[in-house]
Amino acid sequence: MMDSKIATIQDVARVAGVSTATVSRTISKPDVVAKATREAVLSAVAETGYRVNTTASNLRRQRTGTVLVLLPNIANPFFSQILAGLASVLTPAEYSMLIADTQTGPDADQRLTHYLTSGQADGLVVLDGTLSPETLSGPLVPPAVLVCEWMGSTLPSVRVENARGAALAVNHLADLGHSRIGHVTGPPGNVLTETRRDGFCRALADRGLPVHDDWILEGDFTMDSGAAAARAWCHLEDRPTALFLSSDEMAIGCMGALQSRGIRVPEDVSIVGFDNIEIAQHLSPGLTTIRQPRTDIGVRAAEILMDMIASKTKDGQSEIITVHLIPRGSTGPAPE
Repeated sequence: MMDSKIATIQDVARVAGVSTATVSRTISKPDVVAKATREAVLSAVAETGYRVNTTASNLRRQRTGTVLVLLPNIANPFFSQILAGLASVLTPAEYSMLIADTQTGPDADQRLTHYLTSGQADGLVVLDGTLSPETLSGPLVPPAVLVCEWMGSTLPSVRVENARGAALAVNHLADLGHSRIGHVTGPPGNVLTETRRDGFCRALADRGLPVHDDWILEGDFTMDSGAAAARAWCHLEDRPTALFLSSDEMAIGCMGALQSRGIRVPEDVSIVGFDNIEIAQHLSPGLTTIRQPRTDIGVRAAEILMDMIASKTKDGQSEIITVHLIPRGSTGPAPE
């Protein structure tokens, strides 16, 4: 290790006995140099303590080396595996993630304009469907991919079969003998709310089951709204024997509130969520849910974005990913 002096690429070249061009080529594209050369350069890097100046490298390549990820709630555990999937593609490509919470502070659209037009990112991954399409358009906005949610926009997107997921939940409950099935929605105006509710209603109609307006309760994807839905269910004179909730967080909040009142799940009411977040399998009983392959969603979004950045275009493909029912203990036969 060299003394206090900051090691340079010239120091690495001198120790390795090669040219600075060979050092640069070895660091940027190690597969194109001979094994002995690669080992000599890497050994010299370790000995000198040399660190690559990524800022200068990115400047030469006319890129920031950053992808901006826009989340509607950074504390929501739903996003963890999506971020992991993004990182698994972006990190090997030498891109870092800058994460912004779109719901922190007033006027998210105006506040995000600075991020989007300041040249701080080479691309965008957008997980907030409430942002206006106008905010994500314009000549200064980098290539963008919408993830999970989408809006009236021509931007490429990666999302799951939301309506089919709702139908899987309904059919699972109907197969267990439930004919009285309720639904807890997401927030009003949200595309996931509308798509899953439509899928729920169509599936009921396909099974010849009634849709009761009183059995469709409003939520907002949070545990608190799930608990509120449980209280609303308790006050119904004519109760459904099963509930499909539009997110696992709501299902968890609902289940906890019901159990605190002595209502048994699934003996008194069956519960189905949507997402398959990590805690779902660790509840008692485990939560029956619709699995979104969130790591795969992140991987595909990053791959599409990397292709767009490489080809210097804002046009990219969209993809819809399959969902699966994960049956667990929160669902059972309809009570007699």
